[in-house]
Amino acid sequence: QVQLVESGGGLVQPGGSLRLSCAASGFTLDYYDIAWFRQAPGKGREGISCIGSSDDMTYYADSVKGRFAVSRDSAKNTAYLQMNSLKPEDTAVYYCSAEQPRYGSSCATWGKYATWGQGTQVTVSS
Repeated sequence: QVQLVESGGGLVQPGGSLRLSCAASGFTLDYYDIAWFRQAPGKGREGISCIGSSDDMTYYADSVKGRFAVSRDSAKNTAYLQMNSLKPEDTAVYYCSAEQPRYGSSCATWGKYATWGQGTQVTVSS
C-alpha cells in the first residue's frame, strides 16, 4: 500500500525554523518526483517546492525561495523540507506528494500529483 506520512509541523515564532519529514512506504522514493504543497486557511493548495527523481533538480516557489530547502534520504525513504526564516504567511497545512516522473515534465508540474499524506500543521505566530 502506497502511503506518505508527514510530520514535524508545529508552532514557531517568526524567524524560526522547522524541518518537515515525509516518510514513504509501499514504494521507493528515489524513483519518484517529490513535491511539497501547502494550504492556508481559505486558500487553495499550492505547490511550493519539489525535487526530481532522476537528477535531484529542485524547484522553489518565489514565496519560499532562499528560505526553504527540499531534500531526500534514500536510506530512510524519507523526504524533508527545511524551513528557515519563517513568516506568519507561511502558516498552512503542509503536504508532501510523490509521482513517477514523466518525459518532458519537470517535478514542478503540480497537477500530476495525486497521492497525498494527511498533512502537518505549521503555525508561525508570536
